[in-house]
Amino acid sequence: MARLPLPRPSYPAGHEHSSPRPPGGEPAAPGRLASGLRTFDLPATAASVGAARAGVRELLRAWDVADEVRDNAVIVTSELVTNALTHAAGDRVVCRVRLLAGRVRIEVEDEARGPDLPMLRRPGPDDQSGRGLLLVDALSDDWAVTRTPGQPGRTVWAALDTRT
Repeated sequence: MARLPLPRPSYPAGHEHSSPRPPGGEPAAPGRLASGLRTFDLPATAASVGAARAGVRELLRAWDVADEVRDNAVIVTSELVTNALTHAAGDRVVCRVRLLAGRVRIEVEDEARGPDLPMLRRPGPDDQSGRGLLLVDALSDDWAVTRTPGQPGRTVWAALDTRT
């Protein structure tokens, strides 16, 4: 089975990045979480969901995030990227992962070309979709939708406590 390449982190303009690093950057010292931000710019294709999952899994492993939190963050990432691809009708999505003060924050920004804002739904037992944000709500400590300043996009973010 062919392995998809991991998404390449993108860096803000003017940011110098001279040496290659794994997607997670430098591993944290044992027992200590690093702080940081990584951004993955992804094309709006189905393969990007798996690439985002793999990138977040590797990043959180490098940051020494506990297995349960890492697993939950990977599921949350999968749901947020899938929703962005399914409902935003854009050409790309941006996935950001932040580690700050005992929390992992996952943000997925889309181009908001779809007509509706993401919202919790209560699908029926036979519905084929509509459970993504229910999973995000169940696995994260907090989540919300925000508009992207100065653009038609929106960001759906979720935060997970890293203290297990």
